[in-house]
Amino acid sequence: MNRTEFIIVTACILFVAFMLGWFASWLVHRLSRVSQSDISELDNLAQQLHEAEQTRDEAIAYVQQREAEMNNQMAQTEAELRAAMEGLRDARHEAEELRDYIERTNQNV
Repeated sequence: MNRTEFIIVTACILFVAFMLGWFASWLVHRLSRVSQSDISELDNLAQQLHEAEQTRDEAIAYVQQREAEMNNQMAQTEAELRAAMEGLRDARHEAEELRDYIERTNQNV
């Protein structure tokens, strides 16, 4: 094998290797290509995710508002309870004073 034959054989081998590499690259891109239906499905999923996030944010806002209302109502109820307990304590004290007064009055008679 002389020099010219060696160069031709090497060139053919390099060309075949280049063609195999190009074919492999084309095959990988062909198999991993994203189709239009996949893109539209991804867009649809993104839209649904956005709507779900909006719904979640609205639900969180509603829960926070409802919690504030319930805390306010609970504070008012506790204040009413304290006032009722004070009134009951005063009424019991007054009833005890009236009993003592009646007993003293009955003993003096």
